[in-house]
Order: sequence, then structure tokens, then C-alpha cells
Amino acid sequence: MKEDLEAVVERLKPLFPAEFGVVAAYAESYHQHFAAHLAAVAQFELCERDTYMLLLWVENLYPNDIINSPKLVGELQGMGLGSLLPPRQIRLLEATFLSSEAANVRELMDRALELEARRWAEDVPPQRLDGHCHSELAIDIIQITSQAQAKAESITLDLGSQIKRVLLVELPAFLRSYQRAFNEFLERGKQLTNYRANVIANINNCLSFRMSMEQNWQVPQDTLSLLLGPLGELKSHGFDTLLQNLHEDLKPLFKRFTHTRWAAPVETLENIIATVDTRLPEFSELQGCFREELMEALHLHLVKEYIIQLSKGRLVLKTAEQQQQLAGYILANADTIQHFCTQHGSPATWLQPALPTLAEIIRLQDPSAIKIEVATYATCYPDFSKGHLSAILAIKGNLSNSEVKRIRSILDVSMGAQEPSRPLFSLIKVG
Repeated sequence: MKEDLEAVVERLKPLFPAEFGVVAAYAESYHQHFAAHLAAVAQFELCERDTYMLLLWVENLYPNDIINSPKLVGELQGMGLGSLLPPRQIRLLEATFLSSEAANVRELMDRALELEARRWAEDVPPQRLDGHCHSELAIDIIQITSQAQAKAESITLDLGSQIKRVLLVELPAFLRSYQRAFNEFLERGKQLTNYRANVIANINNCLSFRMSMEQNWQVPQDTLSLLLGPLGELKSHGFDTLLQNLHEDLKPLFKRFTHTRWAAPVETLENIIATVDTRLPEFSELQGCFREELMEALHLHLVKEYIIQLSKGRLVLKTAEQQQQLAGYILANADTIQHFCTQHGSPATWLQPALPTLAEIIRLQDPSAIKIEVATYATCYPDFSKGHLSAILAIKGNLSNSEVKRIRSILDVSMGAQEPSRPLFSLIKVG
């Protein structure tokens, strides 16, 4: 059609008087011919490929490659040839196309997840890439969605925008399925040789997904949070699994604080740190950002467990000297924990004041000074409750009940503070 019309413009037009409108006569004839054929074709129940080709021809190739081709645009643009199909017919075809693409994307993503889950169940080790456990699942899913987007955009940019909305429904549904399949694997696969390596590979997957969504989807932050939600859960459950054995090993070591009545807290903590240090190589195949996140989780665990031991209520110190000595031990331990965790990549600066301020509360003797310290502490950690405060004040055996009551009252003022974005004391149960 394009070559014929170009021949009309270049060869026939110069042979006819202008009033004959020879180009318009040919163009309108060709247009009507094709429009009639396409109208007939559109009445059939078209397969997916035919629907795509029809839309591609009507909405892209015909208007852009023919009507607006360099040799024809000057001749045809003002003729008002219009579309080869009526708008309503095009909308119906677009709806069919979008529905088919959604089903295709869903099927391809489900198949990719099924194959991946089968590899986990069959204990197939993950690939290693640049020293990290690697899975192709994220890449497969990104390719599936990108190809669907590119296919729609090859018809029109507007259809590309429409399929993006479709994908923003399909992708979260897939990620929830992925999360469920992964949780199932966490429960059932514990005895498998490559269990931990596959857990690490799936945590690493979250980085590829997250980067792709942040770079390519350009959606509002709340939509992005919704998309990333299942990945956050997957990563969190993966971390819990990786740290589970270490947590079990640390339990009896932390209990030594109370069993020895804090007689040798420095040595006890040294044993704890040494145990953690020997286990860190197990996490070396995580991506760097996830090693940091896991180290922050470990940092939180150490601080939390230390506070739990302080809050047991088994240690009551009657004199200021005893309290100052314990505060000195806590400060030394706090410095050791902070130094060790930050040295190994923990970004948790928010945990830095957790133990030193408790040490200061134990060291101080003036109830008014203690109240000020508690008020400051509650702004750092809004989940620090009266129950937690009472457990710490119970160590100070020289405080009267009325003094304890006055100190506790400061939290009545602070209770209006916002919920903590990062929980600490809400993870600690007190009697």
C-alpha cells in the first residue's frame, strides 16, 4: 500500500491536472478497501496473535508508517482518512488484548514460580554469582512484565499505560504467591542440604525486584510499599530462619548474666560476641545491603536480650556504689556490642543510646535527675513503658515506693508520643 501510494505521488500525480485529485482518489480507495477487510476480520473470534497484529496495524503501522511516512505525509495528512476501524471496535479489541496479556503474564509467572519451587524441593543448589547465592526467578519475572509492557507500547503508548495498571494488579498477586511458596519451603525444607543457600538466594532476589520496581514503575510511594510488602515479609522470615540456630546458641549464654547475678558481665559478653563472630561467615553469600540488614537484626537481638536479662528482677542493689559498679559494667558491655556490630556493618545507630541510658538511670541517685533521663529515653524509644521502667528501677533497692511512683509518672506525659518506627521495648515482655 505504501509503495503504491508513493508511486502515485511520484509518477501519476505529475501526469494529471491538480483538480483531478489523483492522490486523494487512490488514497481513499485504498483506505476504504482496507477498512472494509479489517471490519470483516474484526467480526471473527480472533486468536491472541491476530488481535495484537490487528491493533498494531490499525493504531501504529497504518497511521505512523503510511499516513505519516516522509513521502506521503504532505499529501495525506489533510485528507481526514481517519481510522481503519471505528473507535468502539478498537476499544473492544484493546480490552481483549489486555485481558489476554494479563492471563499470559499470570500463567508465565506462575510457571516460573512452580519451576523455582520444584528446584528448592529437589534440593538443587542455587547458582553463585559474584560470591552471592543467586536465583533467576526475579530476572524471569522482570522479563515477563517488561515484555508485556513493551508489547502494549508497540501498539500505542496509551495502551502501554493501560497494561501497566493491569500489571500493578498481577504483580502484587504474584509476590504474595511467591511469599506463600517460600514460607512453605521454610517449614518443609529444613532437612535439605541446600536449605540455607536457597533461603539466602531468595532473600537476594528481593534486591532485583526492589530495584526494578523503583527504577521502572514510577508509582506513588504507597503503591510501591504495597508492591514491596510481600518481599519485606519474605526477607524478614528468611532472616528469622538464618538466625534461628544462632539465637538458640545465645540463649544459655545470656542467662549467665542472671545465673551469676552479674558477677562477671564482661566475660559473659565476650563469650556471646565470640559465638556471634564465629557464625558471621554463614551470611557472607547475602548481598551487601542484606548483610547490613541482617547485622542490624542481630544488633537488635543482642541489645534486646541484654535488656531482658537486666529486667528479670533477680538483681537488687541497695547501695549507690553497687549501682555505679553495675552501670560501669553495662556501659562497657554497651560499647563492646556497639563497636562489634558497627564494625561488621550494622547501620543501627538508633540502638546506640539504648543501654548507656539505662546504665545512667541505674547510676543516678537523685529522683529528679532520673525523671529527666527517663523522659529523654522515652522520646528515643516511645515503646518504653511503665512496666519496663519498673523492671529497671527494681534494681535500685534504695528507692522508696513514693520515689518510684514519681519517676514512673513522667511516662504519663510521654505516652502521647508516636508509635516507634522501629520496635525495641515492644519486643520485651515484662511481668
